Amino acid sequence: MEYCGLLNLSKQPVPLKSISVDVSINQFVADVSATLDYKNEETGPVEALFVFPMDEDSAVYSFQAVVDGKNIVGEIREKQKAQEDYENAISQGQEAFLLEQDSSSGDIFSCSIGNLPPGQNATVTLSYVQELSLEADGAVRFVLPAILNPRYLLQESAETESITSHISRIPGKELPYTFSVSANICSSNGIEKVHSSCALSPLKYLADDKTVAQVSLAEGHKFDRDVEILVYYGGINTPSISLELPQAGAKPGSLMGDTAMMVSFYPSIPEAEGESTSGEFIFLMDRSGSMASPLNYEMGSQLRIASAKETLILLLKSLPLGCYFNIYGFGSTFDYFFPESVEYTQQTMEEAVQRVKSLEADLGGTEILEPLKSIYSKSCKPNHPRQLFVFTDGEVCDTGLVIAEVRRHSQNHRCFSFGIGEGASTSLIKGIARAAGGTAEFITGKDRMQPKALRSLKRALQSVIQEISLSWILPPELETTLLSPAPTVIFQGQRLIVYAQLKGANAFEEAAGEVCLEYTFQGDGFRSTMPFFLDPKADDKLTIHRLAAKSLIQTLEGSSQDTAEEKKKVVDISLQSGIVSPHTAYIAINKELNEPIQGPLIRRDIPLAYMSPRAMKFMAAPMAFGSPLMTQSLSSCLVQGGLCADAGFFGHPFKKKNSSRHENFTRSFSPEMPCSFTMESDRALTPPESPLLQLISLQKADGSWELDEALTSVLGVSVQAALAALPDQSKDVPSWATILAVLWLHSSFWGQREEWELLEKKAVAWIQAHSDSSLGECIEAANALLKSSVDPAVFGL
Repeated sequence: MEYCGLLNLSKQPVPLKSISVDVSINQFVADVSATLDYKNEETGPVEALFVFPMDEDSAVYSFQAVVDGKNIVGEIREKQKAQEDYENAISQGQEAFLLEQDSSSGDIFSCSIGNLPPGQNATVTLSYVQELSLEADGAVRFVLPAILNPRYLLQESAETESITSHISRIPGKELPYTFSVSANICSSNGIEKVHSSCALSPLKYLADDKTVAQVSLAEGHKFDRDVEILVYYGGINTPSISLELPQAGAKPGSLMGDTAMMVSFYPSIPEAEGESTSGEFIFLMDRSGSMASPLNYEMGSQLRIASAKETLILLLKSLPLGCYFNIYGFGSTFDYFFPESVEYTQQTMEEAVQRVKSLEADLGGTEILEPLKSIYSKSCKPNHPRQLFVFTDGEVCDTGLVIAEVRRHSQNHRCFSFGIGEGASTSLIKGIARAAGGTAEFITGKDRMQPKALRSLKRALQSVIQEISLSWILPPELETTLLSPAPTVIFQGQRLIVYAQLKGANAFEEAAGEVCLEYTFQGDGFRSTMPFFLDPKADDKLTIHRLAAKSLIQTLEGSSQDTAEEKKKVVDISLQSGIVSPHTAYIAINKELNEPIQGPLIRRDIPLAYMSPRAMKFMAAPMAFGSPLMTQSLSSCLVQGGLCADAGFFGHPFKKKNSSRHENFTRSFSPEMPCSFTMESDRALTPPESPLLQLISLQKADGSWELDEALTSVLGVSVQAALAALPDQSKDVPSWATILAVLWLHSSFWGQREEWELLEKKAVAWIQAHSDSSLGECIEAANALLKSSVDPAVFGL
């Protein structure tokens, strides 16, 4: 059966020939230069549009082109003016280049080249800096997004233009341009190892002390995943302060005319005594059609919805008695388990677990705004702080509205967000977490969702840090102005970064200063002080200034005052620093052409990769093409993956929208319609429930287990053998069962301890409450039965 017409709906020539990326990673900051090589092999001039993803925290600061050996440096201007200049240039037959951020999402950019003459080569380079996140295992994480999922469009917003809606998509192996990545890594603490989700060349050390290294992406990247590089340094949790000299020629007192500071804290918070039983925990789970896709593109990868269900069960089992909870699912519509959050009891937990097991990715599109409004419309529980957990693959078009809604209610809750799978919107995931004082996690490659979700739950259960303040001790002629938000939330093990502007004389003459972070925790005061010398270093890329400018722009964009004054501040900072914002863009015009380019301009959109194993399974199904069932199901799968650029082929309506230079089509139907049938191959690929999840599913809300056949089959013994091994038959059998379960977790699944650590705490607390002097004897007997050697200290002995 032939499907070429479906896979590649645009057989147009593609002027983009290669993308090469050079990355410089220095401690916790990456400086990236991406070079795009074009060649027009047609007989007439073309206009090329390339839409690509970028991490939401990226600060683009440079854009330039090289044509016929001439370097054309881009200038940053207000977006409307830049767009007008671009339109005027190409209408006059001049060659022009435009780089802009999508107005609807901060993680999508577009590069336009207008009037590329026949036979001409053009090289476009954009540069950006980015602060790197720190993973739980100490890795510094750099991600180069390579997957741009289609943004889901609401029916009522069909007249709203989406920058991704008209981009053609073809299988990654058929893309006509090449892709290469090279990374130089530098750390004064030494580079211990480098891992990646993609195949890399062997790590090459460039210094004997292993402080400098180089690595590159292996050839043959399939465009089926983002490029993730995890770097492990020595001494990762060391507080630090970096000072950077101002930009030469910049006016003193301005953002770029003063010294900039980057301060990294690692607050150490004592472990709370006793288990917290307060909190309202609301889990908002994406059940759109795309959640039926695999977590990654490896053969046999778990489906996103299956991993999400397993994660929900782990979270439910890990909640403390006495708290409140609820579970919402969303797609084109939304539903919930309970009309209001309910108290966490054995009965409510059992009901929720059974309902979780029956969840499917069957709610259509990705409309998250309405369920959020429903959650916020319900009153908070007194003395139970609301904690919202959002799980989504993050392919929405109304990102700004969603973040604004979360921010409006930020005083009443914290939001912990999780981006599932390749291409999840960093703008959405990071934006809602930042708006409500939580944290953001991404599950990509071979990551497991469960440990990241449980890590966030630990943070949510952490007692609130109060009275956080930041103070400075400086020479009399100097003062500081924060360029990033003042810290309001601190989590154990999390790095805290603050940017500041140092105002005053720049000739410090070895002066010294001090910065102090103070906070209270459970009534006790804590103080972290860092002295430093006022010896700013020169950096021609002005990395700290530009990261600070990005942070300041994000803060202003996130302000509840969406006014003309706030917009003007954003534009001013953007123009000063050269950092692209939603209201600015880079424009470059080749003014050295002797005469305007002649001939009609032909539009060429650069295609993006399309990789969806689930859709490919439907294509391979032994079903008559053209049958009603095949047509409906194939249509649904192709559309939910963003493959079908002309859904009219399957009889779906389209809305047509005119733009200034071309006609753009946006969907007026749900692009994530659930597939209408389940194939036998899908059922065959569904793995059985893991022994770990089986054991966890049997745990009671209070943390204990019952000794029954279900438990002993997981433990690998019989009920009779377990009872016979009990040292004293008069002892409490549930206590014995709970001891056995905890020892089995330690001996069989120690490598996944992050996933069961919280429910183990509940179990140990329950055992201690029911223990007597024979607890040590029971532990010894349990170790003998299970052939394990777990230290009794696990139970506080």
